[in-house]
Amino acid sequence: MASIQADPHGAHPPAEDLSRPYHERYHAAHHFKSRDHEFDSVKMGVWLFLGTEILLFSGMFVAYAIFRMMHPEAFIAGSGKLSVGWGLLNTIVLLLSSYTVAAAVRHAQTNNQKWLRINVLLTFFAGLAFLLIKFVFEYWPKYSEGKLPGKFYSYPYSTSEYEPLWWAIYWGATSIHASHVIIGMGLFAWIWLRARKQHFGPGHYNAVEGVGLYWHIVDIVWIFLFPLLYLIH
Repeated sequence: MASIQADPHGAHPPAEDLSRPYHERYHAAHHFKSRDHEFDSVKMGVWLFLGTEILLFSGMFVAYAIFRMMHPEAFIAGSGKLSVGWGLLNTIVLLLSSYTVAAAVRHAQTNNQKWLRINVLLTFFAGLAFLLIKFVFEYWPKYSEGKLPGKFYSYPYSTSEYEPLWWAIYWGATSIHASHVIIGMGLFAWIWLRARKQHFGPGHYNAVEGVGLYWHIVDIVWIFLFPLLYLIH
């Protein structure tokens, strides 16, 4: 693909070049040999970042395993106060969003600009639906009833003195996960704004691929959190 050549007299590039979509005019940064080299480097960088995310959540899973082994009765008591229905609904929402973000990447590869934008938007609203369910139907009722971590716990009915420890695990794990959902929504809003200007296409979709990989990690973490938190009783 020919790149835009500057006029030797300092004039602007020819109008016919500027009329082409951005993804067709895009060329790799100067420190990369080619678009493929840039794509592979960017993807490797994304995977390295996602490795640190896995380490973050792995720490929470290790804490969960240790405290559950020490105080199983507290975890069973706390889990019994969660709504499996809302947790399952949120799981379905995120699984659907995994499909829409994968479809967005595919439509960028095939230059289907309309469905690229639609699927990015659908993924954004799936994240919004997840947060609404989490905050309105789960967090707020628990906060109102005093099902809080540590010394803030004030729920009058408990079968274990260590139940506040369970709620510390629940609030810590799910709120950190929710913060990642919020970050993902911000990234999808940015992708959608750029997609409106046809910044992405067969030769340039690094950002769509990278954000899609991030979103899959967010989904996978919830796939583990749902049974560990909601189904142990």
